[in-house]
Amino acid sequence: MAQTPAKTGSKSPAKPKAKPAAKAPASHTAEAKQKFTRALEEAKAGAAALTAEARDRASAKSGDWVEEAKAYGEQAKVKAGELAVEGKARTSDAIAGLGKLVEDNTPTIDDRFGTKYGDYARTASRKMKETAEKIDAKDLDELGEDAREFVRKSPGLAVGIAAVAGFLVARLFSSSK
Repeated sequence: MAQTPAKTGSKSPAKPKAKPAAKAPASHTAEAKQKFTRALEEAKAGAAALTAEARDRASAKSGDWVEEAKAYGEQAKVKAGELAVEGKARTSDAIAGLGKLVEDNTPTIDDRFGTKYGDYARTASRKMKETAEKIDAKDLDELGEDAREFVRKSPGLAVGIAAVAGFLVARLFSSSK
């Protein structure tokens, strides 16, 4: 059996007591505060500079976007003008063609329904040709003003005409399927 050493009256070596933290002199604390304050001010100034730079970049970019939007707007105006002129020409041609068709069929109308209805057809044909010529003679601004004036004078008739035109267009597209 192994023997354990007997306890002697001696104490184990004492651990050194931790010294209380020495307080930094007041000048060191004030100096640290000043350094911290300077670093904070420098950070604020740097952030402000970065913010101003970002704002300037965004402003320059938004200016570019505005210019691009204006350019697209101008292109759209030009294209809309071209389409309006083309639409005016097609409308005029369609009305003139319809007038010609009615005129070509007036002898048949005379034979089947009588000269009274044939005269109505000739009058309608003549009015359609005159309308086509008026449309050709006017520019788009004049036509727009005429349309606004017509709607102001006869809003009910304008709505009726729009409804009939919408119905005809719908029939045209639904029958083409």
